[in-house]
Amino acid sequence: MADLNDPKTYWWRNAVVYQIYVRSFADSNGDGVGDLPGITSRLPHLADLGVDALWITPFYTSPQHDHGYDVADYRDIDPLFGQLSDADDLIARAHELGLRVVVDLVPNHTSSEHEWFQAALAAGPGSPERARYLFRDAPEGELPNNWSSVFGGPAWTQVDDGQWYLHLFDSTQPDLDWRNPEVPEMFEDVLRFWLDRGVDGFRVDVAHGLFKEASLRDQVVEEGEKTSSGQVNTDHSMVSLEIKDEPMWDQPEVHDVYRSWSRVLDEAGPDRMAVAEAWTQTPESMAKFVRPDELDQAFNFAWLLADWSAESFAEVITDTLAAVEPVGASPTWVLSNHDVVRHVTRYGGGTQGLARGRAATLTMLALPGSSYLYQGEELGLEQVDVAPEFRQDPSYLRTGEVGRDGCRVPMPWGGDAAPYAFGPGTAQPWLPQPEGWEDLTVEAQTGVDGSTLEFYRAALHARREFAWTAGDEVTLVDLGADVLAFTRGPLTVVLNCGDAPVELPEGELLLASGPLDGAKLPTDTAAWIRR
Repeated sequence: MADLNDPKTYWWRNAVVYQIYVRSFADSNGDGVGDLPGITSRLPHLADLGVDALWITPFYTSPQHDHGYDVADYRDIDPLFGQLSDADDLIARAHELGLRVVVDLVPNHTSSEHEWFQAALAAGPGSPERARYLFRDAPEGELPNNWSSVFGGPAWTQVDDGQWYLHLFDSTQPDLDWRNPEVPEMFEDVLRFWLDRGVDGFRVDVAHGLFKEASLRDQVVEEGEKTSSGQVNTDHSMVSLEIKDEPMWDQPEVHDVYRSWSRVLDEAGPDRMAVAEAWTQTPESMAKFVRPDELDQAFNFAWLLADWSAESFAEVITDTLAAVEPVGASPTWVLSNHDVVRHVTRYGGGTQGLARGRAATLTMLALPGSSYLYQGEELGLEQVDVAPEFRQDPSYLRTGEVGRDGCRVPMPWGGDAAPYAFGPGTAQPWLPQPEGWEDLTVEAQTGVDGSTLEFYRAALHARREFAWTAGDEVTLVDLGADVLAFTRGPLTVVLNCGDAPVELPEGELLLASGPLDGAKLPTDTAAWIRR
């Protein structure tokens, strides 16, 4: 029987994974856009930081209408980011440094420039080429159904011969029909292509969305509510958790796909993994994606969406652990990614937001399972207010509402002015960096006691001492209504969400997210205590 506590084989079960938004991490050639050689050159930063793996957003051939999530060729690299040999070099260098590599896979839709969709347009209604996508007829003046795009507006676009095609995202991202056997066959080939090149895992984009109810019926909407297939929330998360009737999401057939993928991963070796981006309505429905014969992990967005309160955090911990325990999966925890407002800003911004962000991170890192970090959070970066003339997010271009550009502004590595050593030269990168980042760069924070970067380094290195030995049992401790406290193995974790300092329990202080108030834990601060 497999030993799930083997860190070499099942490394992801207690890993810290660092998300790289490829356009915004590091630019090697001075064109203002991050690329694969740039990532390779900065891998020592990740090894020194103390993460176990990196997840890279899509770098495949793409017209870049949705910055790579519109894939035209799943087996090649977009020239904007390099070439296949650069991907090979990146994987090899990461492995030399002891880092695993997870790549993004986009199976819900292709680019409208993918050869399949171009063939579908040329072939016409009723053709085998169109059967790979969801083309439908509709009476004149009507749409095939009432579904909306995640990026705003109808989820249907009409082509010259009068038929309509479904796109739950941008109109340049036509949804595939996963009931057509050619579709799963193609993606299994794509999995094998990248596994053969040495990748350690896949992050599955929109993992809950591959199948739609076969009838493509209207979404049932209460009177006075808007139709929605996952409209962008006010917090810019990509799917609402409040929608009750969802014929376009989380259909049962999707689990057959992941059972097949599990077999493909097992063929490549027991140390290969996949993590689902599955926006589901309950912890129980999330756990279905990580049953033993399906995917290995699913993002736990409940932690990201929780209010700043001890009660909310405790509820997320309890519900998450209860959901994954029956299926034997490891939980995941995340505070920020490329689709949401950075958590320092969500927590109020400024001094308070940073304090809360560090405290929430320290608490998260103490929990069993994997933690997913987003590039730049180790520097304490906040959401940037990108001027309208520079915004590029398709959700903004379709709706006029501020989208996700603000969390995607390129990394500051050094120097006292933009581009902060993001790349060679002095020009602003593809999204302009703000003034005032000179004290937030990697260079400026390295070696500085109390800096957010050094705090992350200390926390990640300390975490390695107990990540695999402390066990998965978490016991909540009552230290007051405004205090989240729990034990895990020899560790006691205390997070003060209240307005007044609280007494710390007895034991050795391993790490705190900020300065202590004598022997007390200040508000918006967390601490690890070894009993």
